[in-house]
Amino acid sequence: MATPAATAGKGGKETIKVSTFAWEGKDRSGKIVKGEMRASGENIVAATLRRQGIANPRIKKLRSGGGKKVTAQDITFFTRQLATMMKAGVPLLQAFDIVAKGHANPSVTRLLLDIKTDVETGSSLGQAFRKYPLYFDNLYCNLVSAGEQAGILEALLDRLATYQEKILAIKGKIKKALFYPISILVVAFVVTAVIMIFVIPQFKEMFKGFGADLPGPTLFVMTLSEYFVRYWYIIFGSIGGGVWFFFNTWKRSEKMQDFMDRLMLRMPVFGDLVRKATIARWTRTLSTMFAAGVPLVEALDSVAGAAGNRVYFTATKKIQQEVSTGSSLTVSMQNSNVFPSMVIQMVAIGEESGALDGMLGKVADFFEREVDDAVDALSSLMEPMIMAILGVVIGGLVIAMYLPIFKMGQAV
Repeated sequence: MATPAATAGKGGKETIKVSTFAWEGKDRSGKIVKGEMRASGENIVAATLRRQGIANPRIKKLRSGGGKKVTAQDITFFTRQLATMMKAGVPLLQAFDIVAKGHANPSVTRLLLDIKTDVETGSSLGQAFRKYPLYFDNLYCNLVSAGEQAGILEALLDRLATYQEKILAIKGKIKKALFYPISILVVAFVVTAVIMIFVIPQFKEMFKGFGADLPGPTLFVMTLSEYFVRYWYIIFGSIGGGVWFFFNTWKRSEKMQDFMDRLMLRMPVFGDLVRKATIARWTRTLSTMFAAGVPLVEALDSVAGAAGNRVYFTATKKIQQEVSTGSSLTVSMQNSNVFPSMVIQMVAIGEESGALDGMLGKVADFFEREVDDAVDALSSLMEPMIMAILGVVIGGLVIAMYLPIFKMGQAV
């Protein structure tokens, strides 16, 4: 029997290596059952199976395969499956086993089997999720814990899955709105660089025996081409390094995040779209948390993290502080100066009528539709603008290089 493997980690602590084991045995009724389990050794698997009433199990260690990264879409799909199975009466551990084995990504399978093992050894589901903060944030764990305490876990998992699906849809629309123009501009730069490095030098050779002064635009393009040919590695390296440094700084620096988020909200075309998407995400999160019975002050903590924008994160923290000292949510939101009057009026009605979660849900629905309309309008607006930019850049280069030929034709 294998012993648990351990490796020394930082600070002298030991990190237990967890592996996947396949097992087969007989349950109390004599029926042959089998499955998989994540544990630190065969002895742990055997002890767990004995507690479950599995007699004489055969245990085999499986090779650990690769697997893609666990994405937010994977977690959303898992949450929806788990909610559906629990509503159908499938026991929690069996539901985990079914979802884990049915997933195509080995990384998700290992994650779910690890969580299942934690639950089997006595942890609550909320505690098991909290061990993996990279995949399950505070909002997720708080809702699951609230569902366990209130005995309505399947209902809250269904609400959580709906929330995640709507948030993913909003993020997808924002990415769709940004991806198209960025991809076109990247292609335009690559095409321009190819023309500068490979095409313009051929024209330059042809114009050597022209016997007349070249037009100014042609000389400018030829000079630019010389710089591209001579320093192409510096140009591409500087652009690549600059993009990497920019996004790395944006990811790690709070000051940079604050500056960029404020800048995005002020952009003439995309700013309104980003603001609407942030408000939709903010109200949807608070509605979900409040409907689950999470106290308002605690819910606002999760809302701040889920806002996705540093401006609204800071505003939410300020709202949370004011609410904790006795202010109403309506007054606190009004003092933050980041929400439209319609949102504040709807929240005020919700507080007065005692249906705050419903009003916040209606606000979220409204702004999600606004995001849909804004993305469609933006796509229609960006297409002619991008075509005009490509026409000016590529067409300008072509015209500049053909001007001497036109001049020669006029002379003849």
